[in-house]
Amino acid sequence: MVLAIKRKPARKSIQCQKNSLGKPRTNRTLESEQRCCRRTLKRCQQSVSVKVVQRNSPTMRDLVCVKDFEEFAYKVLPRNTLDYYRSGAGRQETLDNNRRAFSKYKIRPRCLRDVSTRSVSTTALGAKLLMPVGISPSAMQRMAHPEGECANARAAESMGTIFILSTIATSSIEEVAEAAPKCIKWFQLYIYNDREVTINLVKRAEKAGFKALVLTVDTPMFGLRTADLRNKFKLPPHLKLANFEGENSAAVSLRGRKTGSALNNLGELFDASLQWKDIEWLKTITHLPIVLKGILTSEDAVLAADHGVAGVLVSNHGARQVDGWPASIEALPEIAKAVGHRLEVYMDGGISDGTDVFKALALGARMVFIGRPALWGLACGGEEGTRKILNILKTEFEYALAISGCASLEDVRQCMVVHESYYAKL
Repeated sequence: MVLAIKRKPARKSIQCQKNSLGKPRTNRTLESEQRCCRRTLKRCQQSVSVKVVQRNSPTMRDLVCVKDFEEFAYKVLPRNTLDYYRSGAGRQETLDNNRRAFSKYKIRPRCLRDVSTRSVSTTALGAKLLMPVGISPSAMQRMAHPEGECANARAAESMGTIFILSTIATSSIEEVAEAAPKCIKWFQLYIYNDREVTINLVKRAEKAGFKALVLTVDTPMFGLRTADLRNKFKLPPHLKLANFEGENSAAVSLRGRKTGSALNNLGELFDASLQWKDIEWLKTITHLPIVLKGILTSEDAVLAADHGVAGVLVSNHGARQVDGWPASIEALPEIAKAVGHRLEVYMDGGISDGTDVFKALALGARMVFIGRPALWGLACGGEEGTRKILNILKTEFEYALAISGCASLEDVRQCMVVHESYYAKL
């Protein structure tokens, strides 16, 4: 009987491997080198992935309308910043209506009119502008781009229009004046509990060459914006309110005391007792013309005219104060009818296309202003991005103007824009 003897498999001879320095490579060394190779491979894959994403991402040339810029800005802005810029008050019904209301107005075009020579120029407070679209005051623009308000002011300067600087800007009055010395600049103002703060801001604006004061009258305090409450909004730590010093400059950098949003901390600094008599006080401390921003009724527009202001800006504050207010374009006709012959009437809120500009002008606005679209342009390309936004709106407006039978703003008549009910014959 032959027994099968089970032998253990012979060990394979292990050859000593050496590294580039001629030293033996241990198992630990081999494992370390393998990990290094895997990391290198991963970095290469990530690099290729980034290049593919960049190659497929839209460029400035690909963005051809305000909506394109908005969608791209949504992808590049940090969530805290994006929500601050895009949000409205409450359920945001007024925010949605700011745009939707424009579609309820229809253009009645005229035919066989000579539009071979066209102009979209206008004037505001005596200054000649190359287009009837300016930039509204928006706070804290350096959250969108490192140059912030300075970049937007230069964009407005290059397009021959107005830039309104917010009091709560991340670029100071003096910085913006230096960045865009030839731009027609207006300064947006809140009246503070400490009147000396207000006086100081006014004097600085005058000295820096600003041409008007835009007093916001719809903000005894800031409204409740759900997104900011949820995010516990505060200004990023590398930024500050550049027009202030000390505690005031850090008011939106601290945790919100009552609502969680630091913006409501800032609102507590505003004078909530403000009345019409305070317009008279403001006139005593400045030689600049005053525009009231936030007028939504004919009654307040008449009071504004009675108190000798130079203009009113029909605005619902970007739908950021109280949900349920009318869209700006809805409030515009009654205000223009009441005071259009006594002072200049402007409008902001919901402008996203050149046809919106046409409708607003037909309904009584001398010019319009944009807020969020300028921020989307800023986020996408800084000064160049905002310049392109303005140029898009100018081109769209010129086309709407000419194709509807108008060669200039003087040809735009109120009868050319009607509410959609005009066509409801059922």
